[in-house]
Amino acid sequence: MTRQVMAGSVAIGGGAPVSVQSMTNTDTRDLAATSAQIRRLAAAGCDIVRVSVYDQACAANVRALVDESPVPLVADIHFDYRLAIAAVENGISKLRINPGNIGGEKNVRLLADCLKAHHIPVRIGVNAGSLEKGILEKYGGVTAQGLVESALTHARMLEKCGFYDMVLSMKVSDVRRTIEAYRLAASQCDYPLHLGVTEAGTPGMGTVKSAIGIGALLADGIGDTIRVSLTGDPEPEAAAALDILRALGLRGGVDVISCPTCGRTGIDVEGIAKRVQAATRSVKKNLRVAVMGCVVNGPGEAKEADVGIAGGKNGGILFLRGEQPVTIHGDAEALYSALMKEVNRLCAE
Repeated sequence: MTRQVMAGSVAIGGGAPVSVQSMTNTDTRDLAATSAQIRRLAAAGCDIVRVSVYDQACAANVRALVDESPVPLVADIHFDYRLAIAAVENGISKLRINPGNIGGEKNVRLLADCLKAHHIPVRIGVNAGSLEKGILEKYGGVTAQGLVESALTHARMLEKCGFYDMVLSMKVSDVRRTIEAYRLAASQCDYPLHLGVTEAGTPGMGTVKSAIGIGALLADGIGDTIRVSLTGDPEPEAAAALDILRALGLRGGVDVISCPTCGRTGIDVEGIAKRVQAATRSVKKNLRVAVMGCVVNGPGEAKEADVGIAGGKNGGILFLRGEQPVTIHGDAEALYSALMKEVNRLCAE
């Protein structure tokens, strides 16, 4: 088990639930736009949100952003330790830095003293573009070994200052190399790990890459907090991350299962399944809901569902675990209504 740090009220590591993160893509100097996006990300399921702090105007906005945010915020800092200190003093809950690029050992120590005084953790984020020239030469390019060595080298800079509240990440766009790096890191240290496949791409292929990389590691018991990195609006990142956690049984909620359809399909399976998913996305209770295309195989294939429907001629059947199926007459809307009535009843129990 990894050690634990606290990002505001959210525990990371030490057996705490895997938390979901995303990052704003607004100009942090625009207080209204950034604050609004933070609230949308929190509503979409984020436990933690990161913002870029790249100048003093951004750092000055941190206090108002923190005061208005429903979730802990992380400041993303590069090259200037003074921005990191300003963000901490303005109430940020966590930093994302690389100690090696903020201006030497003296500045690292000044920042470490500030972090200890305010009890603020740090994520050391290493990626292919940040690897030191010496490490690239040593390993002949970007490798899992080099990524881990770089992260631990940065960590030792803070350890020398008596600071240990760290989270590590070793993200690259190559899925296999990402998995290899995190497995290696998990074998070499007990720091919490922030999982992700960086520069994964747009929703679609980027979601697939993230699901494979993050999912493989979580299935191994590796990882304490995750971010799905997708180009564009960050809100779909939260939805994808939650779906990954739910698929692995690491986050509660409604699991909608539906058949791929065939020639026997008697209802609009895709349309109904999407409506059920949209209607239940915010539900926290564990519930498996099935939308199946026919009464021939539907109930049998979805026998582990708590409730489900299977299409037939002029209607279909509603089935609940442990009970006899009920015939529903009417169109797809009648089936959907009957299903959601039972879903809502089960959620209310």
